[in-house]
Amino acid sequence: MSDATDPWLIVGLGNPGPDYAANRHNVGFMVADLLATRIGGKFKRAQKAQAQVVEGRIGPPGPGSRRVVLVKPMSYMNLSGGPVTALRDFYKVPTDHVVAVHDELDVDYGSLRLKLGGGDNGHNGLKSMTKAMGPDYHRVRFGIGRPPGRMQVADFVLKDFSSTERKELEFLVDRSADAVECLLAEGLELAQSAYNS
Repeated sequence: MSDATDPWLIVGLGNPGPDYAANRHNVGFMVADLLATRIGGKFKRAQKAQAQVVEGRIGPPGPGSRRVVLVKPMSYMNLSGGPVTALRDFYKVPTDHVVAVHDELDVDYGSLRLKLGGGDNGHNGLKSMTKAMGPDYHRVRFGIGRPPGRMQVADFVLKDFSSTERKELEFLVDRSADAVECLLAEGLELAQSAYNS
């Protein structure tokens, strides 16, 4: 069982490279980038896995701060589990101290949902993580809504956010980063009551 001194692994899910940077599927990378800025760190290539990492602390100085490793897997979405598990083992992070930040089709755009465990809902990044280490990690689910009309899900998630969505995107990424910080500082129930919408 984990305790307060154990580190946290915050995993932003996405695909590497400039072609994917603004895609809906890359919102996890966007949140991880903002958290890195907040802790004053820059992503560097991990020694132990195909990923980029930043180490630091989240929260107020003193006993309330949490040691974190921010992670962006560089393996492409559907192979995220390998790098995440390698880093979890290297940093000795309990699985319930792993947080996946990801896009979620079944949540309306602009809404967030936090939870512990559960299924992958067809999300290839979660599917890979769950296969590698089981389902008992936290998720911060960033709602992107369902594709319009008959658009295929794969096409929808690999498209950039629309111009209408982009008007709110910065605020929503900021709110998601706040939700991660709240989860670490206050625990799941308080974070859910503050941020689930």
